[in-house]
Amino acid sequence: MGIHRLNHAVLYVSDLDRAVAFYRDVLGFRLVPMTPEGFRGAAFLQAPGSTNDHDLGLFAIGTHAGRSPAGRTTVGLYHLAWEVDTLDELAAVARRLTEADALVGASDHGTTKSLYGRDPDGLEFEVVWLVPADRLDDAALAARTRIGRLDLPAEIARYGGTTRGGVGISVPA
Repeated sequence: MGIHRLNHAVLYVSDLDRAVAFYRDVLGFRLVPMTPEGFRGAAFLQAPGSTNDHDLGLFAIGTHAGRSPAGRTTVGLYHLAWEVDTLDELAAVARRLTEADALVGASDHGTTKSLYGRDPDGLEFEVVWLVPADRLDDAALAARTRIGRLDLPAEIARYGGTTRGGVGISVPA
């Protein structure tokens, strides 16, 4: 059996308290008390509804640290993507990202509806809702080859705000 999902990610951040507050207050992660005794400068967080021990590790390297040049002048990770269950949840994340001045984009990829955000250190991430397998149609499948503007109210009208996403794709049917 091969790899079947991402269990957690670890990010270097400049200010640990600021990063924890962002991921907690904006994305709803909760702090998991698992930092090794005597070790400072790290925090571990779990996403809402996750069954992982932790989903995100944050390691502080100090406020002197500059932003990552990955994707501009060096190779590196572009973003991580977290999945939400419903379009109503995606809309709530959009509101919180907007309030935090952290929303940097919103795209319709046909089979996925995506928000793009940036944390206080400039690290980018995606929050995505996946169209359930039984709702995929030729138009949604064809749209995977383009990036469209996300019209979240229209998607909620089309699929319903409480329709569980990813069923039959990332969630067993």
